[in-house]
Amino acid sequence: MITFKDVSKTFTIGKREVHAVRNVNLTIEEGEIFGIIGFSGAGKSTLLRLVNVLENPTAGAVEVQGVDLASLRPTEVRKVRRRIGMIFQNFNLLTSRTVAGNVAYPLKLAKMPRAKIKERVEELLRFVGLSDKAKDYPEQLSGGQKQRVGIARALATSPDILICDEATSALDPDTTGEILRLLKKVNKEFGITILLITHEMHVIQSICDKVAVMEDGEVIESGGVFDTFTSPAHQTTKRFIRSVQQDLPSPSLLDEWRQKGGKQLYRIIFKGEVASDPVLSRVTRKHDIDVNIVYGSVQEIQAKFYGNLLVSFDGDVGKTANAVEELNEIVQIEEVDVTWA
Repeated sequence: MITFKDVSKTFTIGKREVHAVRNVNLTIEEGEIFGIIGFSGAGKSTLLRLVNVLENPTAGAVEVQGVDLASLRPTEVRKVRRRIGMIFQNFNLLTSRTVAGNVAYPLKLAKMPRAKIKERVEELLRFVGLSDKAKDYPEQLSGGQKQRVGIARALATSPDILICDEATSALDPDTTGEILRLLKKVNKEFGITILLITHEMHVIQSICDKVAVMEDGEVIESGGVFDTFTSPAHQTTKRFIRSVQQDLPSPSLLDEWRQKGGKQLYRIIFKGEVASDPVLSRVTRKHDIDVNIVYGSVQEIQAKFYGNLLVSFDGDVGKTANAVEELNEIVQIEEVDVTWA
């Protein structure tokens, strides 16, 4: 659906050149929810502006459904934009128009007949759960309701692609969950390809199929969400993951563990079906040692289990070493350096 081929974008500010995007190569397949995550200034927003042709690349090519956007004439660009819906962080609703009026606005620009507009607006407001708010104005709505209007408006012209620019950043956690579920519904029921940017790892974890991590204009890591989340290769990716997964106890809890005789911690990573298998219990019983789960969690990512446990073992040193060796053949296990606490 969208392809970035060696894409770079440079801005000249005074005498200074700013390289907002550097040599990006990405492919977003039709029907995917693809997330781009990065801290402020990473180049995420610039990459989106290249997709809806608000900017043209300095080098490389951005293709939508196989068409190089930079090769299009202005009239053709307008047609492409109609196939791309936009959802914004701050909603960007027209305050002088009702909810129905906001959803109808792109349809009026497309010169759709009035009866068809009314029918389409009613359909979309039902879909986002706001039929009873059709005559209200944006100032009468909550943040989540405003974003639902924004989604309905973005869907008005039946786009192939939906671009979400930090669509949940201004919302509380509960409302964020509602909007993410609605986006998932959009993707599933309409088959729309969704490209979203965010600085929130939980958004990526919740709904995305694939993710690209950006830093200083470059894509430093990309792949399936489960693989990226469970085996991050880059330090920046690891920082994002720590924001949703505290993988070590606090120094005070760790000190309490030490005072009770704790000496060595091991981190055990369980992935997929192994997370629901009593591996730890089975191996420790076999080698006649005790296991103490100090810290950790098991969570679901893309319908797969992912467990991250910190454990200590009590028993004969040799038996413990044998147990660790056997566990290492089944799960990922490593000693944890806890000297920082």
